[in-house]
Amino acid sequence: MDTHSETYAELAAVGPYGVRPGHALITMVEPHPGHEYAYNRWYEDDHYYAGAMAMPWMYAGRRWVATRDLQELRLPEKSAVAEPVTAGCYLSTYWVTEGRYDDHMKWTVGINKRLNRDGRVYQDRTHVFTAFQDHEATVYRDGAAGPRDYHALDHPYAGLVLEVIDVERGEQRAGLLEWLRARHLPKVLAGSPAAMVTIFRPTPLPGDKMTYVKQVEGVDTRLTLLWFLEEDPRECWQEHFAGLGDQVAGAGLGARVELMAPFVPTVPGTDRYVDQLR
Repeated sequence: MDTHSETYAELAAVGPYGVRPGHALITMVEPHPGHEYAYNRWYEDDHYYAGAMAMPWMYAGRRWVATRDLQELRLPEKSAVAEPVTAGCYLSTYWVTEGRYDDHMKWTVGINKRLNRDGRVYQDRTHVFTAFQDHEATVYRDGAAGPRDYHALDHPYAGLVLEVIDVERGEQRAGLLEWLRARHLPKVLAGSPAAMVTIFRPTPLPGDKMTYVKQVEGVDTRLTLLWFLEEDPRECWQEHFAGLGDQVAGAGLGARVELMAPFVPTVPGTDRYVDQLR
C-alpha cells in the first residue's frame, strides 16, 4: 500500500515543533444508559489511540471520569454547558503542539471520516462539551518549581476540575483573562492542592466536522480552565472550589461560572469506575 512515506520527511522538516501546548481538545461525553461498559472499552481500546494519539501533533492525552458522587458536586445547578449539570461523566483532554492546529485539524477531520466509514465510531453517546481550544495562559502555584503545563497530562495528578466561565459580551473576555491570570488564580492557588491552572479559549469547529458533534458555543465569550490537583477533588471541594463561582460573579467583570466539574483519572485498560457512574 502506498502511504506517501516521502511526504512525511518533507513535513517533518518544516513548521513549528516546540513542546508548548498551544492548543487543546477538551471533550466531555455522556455514554447512553446501558452502554457505559461498551463505550468505555471502545474509547480505551480503540478511539483514544486511532482517533487521537496516533494523529500528528497531538502529543499528550489523558482521560478523566466523574463517578456519581463527583457529578453531584458540580456547580451551578443550572448550567449553560451541561443539561442536567451532571451530564458528561467522561472527560478527555489532549495537547496539540503550538502552531500546528490547522495541520492537526485537516488530519483529524480526514481520519474521523474514515473511522465513521469503517464503523469504528461508537454512536450511543452524547457530546456534552467538545471543543478545540487555544491556550491563553498557565498559572502555577509554585512558580518555576514542579511540572510544567506540557507535563500535565503525563504527571500522575490525582484529580482535575473543569471550570467554564462566560462573560456577557465578547469585549469583556480580555478583562476576565487578565483578572484570572494576575489576581484571582495566584491568590486561590496559594496553599491549595491545585498545582496549576491552564486557561483556554474555544475555537469554532470546521464546517466539515462530524455531524454528531455540535458547533462550539461561546467562541467569543468563554474561557475554559483546567485545574490539576494533587489530591482527590472530594477531599478539597468545599474548602477550595465550592465558592469560586461567587468570587467570579462578584468581581464586577460581567462573568459567570457555567460549570465547575471535578474528575479523577481513569485507569487505562480497565473498567474501573464504570459501575459507579449512575
